[in-house]
Amino acid sequence: MNINIKARQGGFTLVEIAIVLVIIGLLLVGVLQGQEMIENGKVKKLVADMKGVSAAYYAYQDRYQAIPGDDLIASTRFTGADNGGGNGLITGLFDAIAAPAAATESNNFWQHTRMAGLLSGVATAAAALPQANNFGGVIGVQSHVTAAGGTTYGMTGNVVCASQVPWRTALSIDLQLDDGVSGTGKVRSGATNVTATATAAAAVYGPAVAASAVLEAGLHTICMKL
Repeated sequence: MNINIKARQGGFTLVEIAIVLVIIGLLLVGVLQGQEMIENGKVKKLVADMKGVSAAYYAYQDRYQAIPGDDLIASTRFTGADNGGGNGLITGLFDAIAAPAAATESNNFWQHTRMAGLLSGVATAAAALPQANNFGGVIGVQSHVTAAGGTTYGMTGNVVCASQVPWRTALSIDLQLDDGVSGTGKVRSGATNVTATATAAAAVYGPAVAASAVLEAGLHTICMKL
């Protein structure tokens, strides 16, 4: 009699197993939902940062009748500021990190907007560097790929770009702000660590293409027209 009782007490009942499986399922759902919330938060943060750069760009233009970074008389507005060329375009690559003597207008964009109180951050000539984004890359501005006047992914004029962005996030941003196609519209993308080309990229969103990206598989640079 005692042997039978011990045998029955040695394992789990089907009800107990079912309860454990339900608990495990609930925990997994909670973890996945938490990860999704974190990812959505990062996407919203990057969108907000890019829109913030756009807002500062237009606020500066409205206040001073000049393009930040390209402002021809910035030194008369702010002590220690570097003047731009005054042609309406922001020269230099968006992710340029240059010493003061070699600073480009894409660096000076941050100097001018920060000195004007439109964006936060260090604004000296020695440290007016691109803003970091929450994916480990930077956010910056430029007007074209080369001094000769190439466009950015086929877009003319000034753009704001973010680097090191996972392709799924880049696609999500494109869907929120534009048409969801990497080679058309006001939001366009290409592979990170490859200079934003003068020709429009096409169909770069997706694992098959992302896996072939040079150096950083799956990471993109996404740019929005200003």
